[in-house]
Amino acid sequence: MSIPLPIIGVSQAIKSIKELIKHVADTALNIVITGESGVGKEVVAQNLYFNSNRKNKPFIKINCAALPDGLLESELFGYERGAFTGADQRKKGKFKLAHKGVLFLDEIGDMTLSLQSKLLHVLQSGEFSPLGSEKDIKTDAWIIAATNHNLEQAVKNGKFREDLYYRLNIIKFYITPLRDRPEDIPPLIEYYIEKYSNHFNTDKLLKPSKKVMDSLLAYHWPGNVRELQNVLKRVIILKDWEEVVNELNSSILPTSLAVKQSDESSIISDLLDPGSLETKGLESLSLKIIKKKALGRIEKEVISYVLGKTGWNRSKACKILKISYKTLLYKITDLKLEPPSNLKRKLS
Repeated sequence: MSIPLPIIGVSQAIKSIKELIKHVADTALNIVITGESGVGKEVVAQNLYFNSNRKNKPFIKINCAALPDGLLESELFGYERGAFTGADQRKKGKFKLAHKGVLFLDEIGDMTLSLQSKLLHVLQSGEFSPLGSEKDIKTDAWIIAATNHNLEQAVKNGKFREDLYYRLNIIKFYITPLRDRPEDIPPLIEYYIEKYSNHFNTDKLLKPSKKVMDSLLAYHWPGNVRELQNVLKRVIILKDWEEVVNELNSSILPTSLAVKQSDESSIISDLLDPGSLETKGLESLSLKIIKKKALGRIEKEVISYVLGKTGWNRSKACKILKISYKTLLYKITDLKLEPPSNLKRKLS
């Protein structure tokens, strides 16, 4: 395996992950990595492997959500020739291939209960039998599992075996969503601009302006680092920071705030400089300017409404708006929002 992607970030959450990797990389204790899709769970798994004394042994990955139950079982444990119709030759399973190395079980939360019981048996005994074989094979694979599911809740709901959960969850890594660590966005941008500029063989892109960076910091990043990577690829190809950022902003406009046709002319006038429509005519209608102003006005109305309904309880407002506390404070300052006079003294 080649050198994995580095874990980029300056937040305390990322520093803690890097520190934990140093402590557990050589222990071979079973590990579960949790976090939303796109946060970089596989990158953490690869860094664990690369920093361990198994780095010269195999790193075998299997996606537990990508294969049906029967096929996943044969991929994990292998099979003997003639074990089932179509088994024309012997196949080594992932546990066999990962011997002395790492077996990375991605999306472990999607594994069926029947297969979970077979996996538990391997973890308890260190042995497995390929399909169609009566012979047990010993395995010394370091198990690193990853999931975007809440496994504790899955256990309560009966969708994940409690005994397997405790077997796997000896060491737990939780990767915080990107929206809750905006300070990691600038170093991520710097790293991936360099990487993708080399990959696409293009001139290095200029750094984003302060205005663009502020928009990137305020965005909620539902796809996390993976979404940021895709955004930067588009920016490098299109050579236009503002166009791509405007696409991001427009993608989160609440559809329920659509305007009636009778209000169109007054809204256009509101979004332009006073008198500009009358004095300059149609050439004054810059879509970029109007889109930016419309977004700002809608954001201000929505955030103001939610803060009002929660009595300016910013923690509750963050949960409703699905943004981080830092992002909300930034928005309050940027949009010049102030609590009602009767709340100012309580909040100060």
